[in-house]
Amino acid sequence: MIERTLILIKPDGVARALVGRIMSKFEDVGLKLVGMKMKWADREFAKTHYKAHVGKPFYQPLEDFLVSGPVVAMALEGPHAVEIVRKMVGGTEPRSSPPGTIRGDFALHSYPFADAKKVSIMNLIHASGTSDEAKIEINIWFKPEELHTYKVTHEVYTH
Repeated sequence: MIERTLILIKPDGVARALVGRIMSKFEDVGLKLVGMKMKWADREFAKTHYKAHVGKPFYQPLEDFLVSGPVVAMALEGPHAVEIVRKMVGGTEPRSSPPGTIRGDFALHSYPFADAKKVSIMNLIHASGTSDEAKIEINIWFKPEELHTYKVTHEVYTH
């Protein structure tokens, strides 16, 4: 099943210059980059992206974090892309994400630390949770003409 998913490298990942290292992990596994852009989200855009969380106790720090710096958005495509990416990213809390995952290798925040500081957890990356969520999120971040169809090398040789 070929599907698309959305990845956001959040302001902490951009500020730490991890964009290339994170992107290469997805390319190394064989996922195809079909869209990419850098955007500095404003508060209205953040509310659109995090619509399901608006009004929840943790929402305001989440919005503050998303609008604090530029974000790199990527649409990736491949077999079981949502599931594969979620495994690669690790759990929402970096402290409990295993080594080998993006959050486990590059981040260390914990829920208690973030709560004590009254900030959003800095976990570098957002990944769509389901295929349906991915479709909605990709449409928020990308216009149809910003997404591309092409064959990568392994597709050329396997058809």
